[in-house]
Amino acid sequence: MHQHTARTDGGRPGAEPAGAAGTAPEPASASSAEGYEAIQHVLELAVARGGLPGILVEVRDGTRPWFGTAGVADTRTGGRRSPQDRFRIGSISKTFVATVVLQLAAEGRLSLDDTADRWLPGVLHGHHDGAGVNIRMLLNHTSGIFNYTDDVEALNRHETHTPESLVQIATSHPPAFTPGSDWAYSNTNYVLAGMIVERATGRALAEEITERISRPFGLTGTYLPHGGDPTIHGPHSRHYTKLFQTGPGAPVHDATELDPSVFWAAGGMISTAGDLNRFFGALLGGRILPPDRQRDMFTTVPTRDWISDAAYGLGVSSVRLPCGVTVWGMGGALFGSWSYAYGARDGEQMVTVNVNGDWSDGGWDDPIGVFTDLLRARFCRRSGI
Repeated sequence: MHQHTARTDGGRPGAEPAGAAGTAPEPASASSAEGYEAIQHVLELAVARGGLPGILVEVRDGTRPWFGTAGVADTRTGGRRSPQDRFRIGSISKTFVATVVLQLAAEGRLSLDDTADRWLPGVLHGHHDGAGVNIRMLLNHTSGIFNYTDDVEALNRHETHTPESLVQIATSHPPAFTPGSDWAYSNTNYVLAGMIVERATGRALAEEITERISRPFGLTGTYLPHGGDPTIHGPHSRHYTKLFQTGPGAPVHDATELDPSVFWAAGGMISTAGDLNRFFGALLGGRILPPDRQRDMFTTVPTRDWISDAAYGLGVSSVRLPCGVTVWGMGGALFGSWSYAYGARDGEQMVTVNVNGDWSDGGWDDPIGVFTDLLRARFCRRSGI
């Protein structure tokens, strides 16, 4: 999960997402929330104390979903958030991209040891050497390539971007370190990975994600927008941002419509809580990748200056909670939309949460604090929820 510093605010419609056995999970009520009081309490605190506009969570135990919410989907109308809400998932997009790359590796269409120059000759130039960076380094953030979203001025020179222009911003800066010698989160890595997918398949990355993941696994609310399409297709909450200003009095802006081309393969996708639980449940449960590629994905390296107590694999991460339990998944942060999708290593228990604001007051430094408390409420109680 990475809080993009770009000041730039920053499809494929489908049927509404279904819950377990084709039925939508019911909104939280006094009866359906029995046993989930601790989770519902955190949701309400996130709004009442944290000052967030709205929050939703879907918890899955096996195939059984439970949905909870607090706050509003739209501050003008006061409408509540629903299980059908679609939202921008930010860096959780990286898990989808890494999955497609690993599927291509399983098919023998590329190798994780292939260099960037093998697929994208000359794209990494200047300060960066494409012959010294391989696909595995891109996927686990050990490439050292500069993170293009850290150059706000360059991003803001244009209203929209191509993947090539994003890489060009990165290559105008020196690398953070020699490839393979350290770890640093860089969105450029996944823009390059997305470009490699397109080069290897001859098709758009959005089409590969749809055909390989969204359609086979019934993720009907999940897609990567095409080009600079600023809209969220289907039912959705408004997305609100304070543009990194802090405090209850900071002005709030509506960032629901934005040009996603600045994030693309690094963070441009849209999904729902139910879809993310279904996807990660299948991924963690070994139902998407063959065993050898599954091992590749979940082989982690230490992280720095990122989520506390986290390690990073290939598009997925592990987080050790304060109680000692380790959960697996990914987080994402964009203007007005922060999300977590984490669960047990076997995928049988999953929690996906989204807030439609990018701040948090009341003792939480940011929404990650809220998310951690939710995961603790689900995974750290002795008596199972």
